Amino acid sequence: MYRQTSCRVLILTLCFALIGFAPVAAQDRPASPEGAAATQIGDAWIDITYSRPILRGRNGYFGSGEEYGQAANAGGPVWRVGANVTTRIKTEADLMIGGTTVPAGEYSFFIDLKEGAWTAILSKQGYMETFDRAKMEEGLTWGAYGYNPEHDVVRASMMTSTEDFSIDQMTILFSDVSDAGGAIIVMWDNQMGVLPFGVGQ
Repeated sequence: MYRQTSCRVLILTLCFALIGFAPVAAQDRPASPEGAAATQIGDAWIDITYSRPILRGRNGYFGSGEEYGQAANAGGPVWRVGANVTTRIKTEADLMIGGTTVPAGEYSFFIDLKEGAWTAILSKQGYMETFDRAKMEEGLTWGAYGYNPEHDVVRASMMTSTEDFSIDQMTILFSDVSDAGGAIIVMWDNQMGVLPFGVGQ
């Protein structure tokens, strides 16, 4: 089911890229453009904001074995699920993730990358909108730099797969959404992670 979803996502992504194309001077474009994913369940919205890195010809980006995920982490303790500023999830509904209730609110989103075993992390740790080294000493994160697991609200296993195609620009989206919940999908290169969630009644 998720393989079919990912193929549809690839086609839609290409269509949106063609529709939205406009000539822009290369120096005006950020290396990792801003991205967003959103869904509505009942009256409640769930929004994810992140930056979308591009492979730029890199093959096998996630690596393998003990080196798996190290390039994505870029020296951080976990993956920021994107680039630049810390990836954020805002939910207007209580969510059920990995058997834990996540109250409505705003959270930072990280992934602990292990080959074939991704762990999603939602955290209440404070973060910076723009990088300030001094604020890291105050316990704020920039991306995943300064991440402290003491602020974790939930850690939950994700379903992972290796696809037979490569997504050039990192993509987060919602799938299989119903009144009961859905899934958050993270895709980049040939790796895909799926985080199921339920919605509190």
